[in-house]
Amino acid sequence: MVDVGAKEVTRREAVARGFIAIGRAGLEAIRSGSVAKGDPLQAARLAGIMAAKRTSELIPLCHPLPVSYVDVQLGPTADGYEVIATVRVEARTGVEMEALMAVTVAVLTVYDMLKAIDREMVIGEIRLIKKTGGRSGAYRRSE
Repeated sequence: MVDVGAKEVTRREAVARGFIAIGRAGLEAIRSGSVAKGDPLQAARLAGIMAAKRTSELIPLCHPLPVSYVDVQLGPTADGYEVIATVRVEARTGVEMEALMAVTVAVLTVYDMLKAIDREMVIGEIRLIKKTGGRSGAYRRSE
């Protein structure tokens, strides 16, 4: 692991985004509440929050962080859902991996819950949208 002991503790935030494209039958199942496993959107939201808090257990050499806030939102798009995760921490290192992990696990949860209905779902465009705090300062992806 990288030694971050000499770095200053600062308030840090990262926002990540991803998408899952879902076919008509899957979208209809979500919107009608007829998915056999339950509500994929709520399950994905909770899974994303849990994943952000456990990122260091899954990514080698990733520092465990005292995450103070995680928000995972799923919004409908024309052909699926957009997932946006916001994670905040006061720490010596950034929280980008936690935000990216939250988005990734959220879309995988939707996939898992719908795979019996739609085998052609596509997960994609998972990326960091912005980060603040730390020595390197702010970053915002230009869209």
